[in-house]
Amino acid sequence: MAPLQVVPFLVSELRLDPDERELLQREWWPSYAHAVIHRDGVFLFDNGVGFGDPDVEATFTPRVRPLGEALAEHGISFADVTGVANCHLHFDHCGQNGAVPSGIPIFVQRREWAMVHVPDYTVPGWVDVPGLSYELIDGELEVAPGIRIIPTPGHTAGHQSAVLATDEGPVVLAGQALQSRGEWEGATSAAESGESTARDGRYTDSVGRLRALDPVRVHFAHDDRVWQRRVSGRDS
Repeated sequence: MAPLQVVPFLVSELRLDPDERELLQREWWPSYAHAVIHRDGVFLFDNGVGFGDPDVEATFTPRVRPLGEALAEHGISFADVTGVANCHLHFDHCGQNGAVPSGIPIFVQRREWAMVHVPDYTVPGWVDVPGLSYELIDGELEVAPGIRIIPTPGHTAGHQSAVLATDEGPVVLAGQALQSRGEWEGATSAAESGESTARDGRYTDSVGRLRALDPVRVHFAHDDRVWQRRVSGRDS
């Protein structure tokens, strides 16, 4: 089995309104992307907020790093990218899809794609961009060597996560199937857990499915703290 390397990086932040700051106990809401280096190139999971939408600019004062520049900081170019997936299509996960070169497949669950033009769901102009190569899937799919997309509905009905097959054991890119490492470790407060704001009733089932994989590491879309299973059986 070829080794897989996960490269997490901050791609954007949104300034929360006062109510959300109190709920989430932070001023800025970060979005992290994950580049997975595999045998044939790089698979990109999420890409944060985009540029130029007046409503997003006025409401959230976003701080955004251009995707190409963020990748270059890790020695990655778009020429290395073999595929892309968004865990879901809220604008803080897919805003830079338009930067992805034509011909690179972007994998999305069909149920999620159906929501693109529903009012107030996302920024359609950042998603439904002419020339992009979307691959609509229903369920699980191996999208690169050792990288499998699995549906994890909960935060949205079409949410998906990525499972990486490594010699150590499964590594999970949870996306927003869980909100934080704290939630994975059992926290239930709104500052740590996304269950109370989930749009689909299968949130708990999807978390259970990820736990049943017995992963060695779990990465999250809005938390840079990586959960890791210690060799001794204790968690860190």
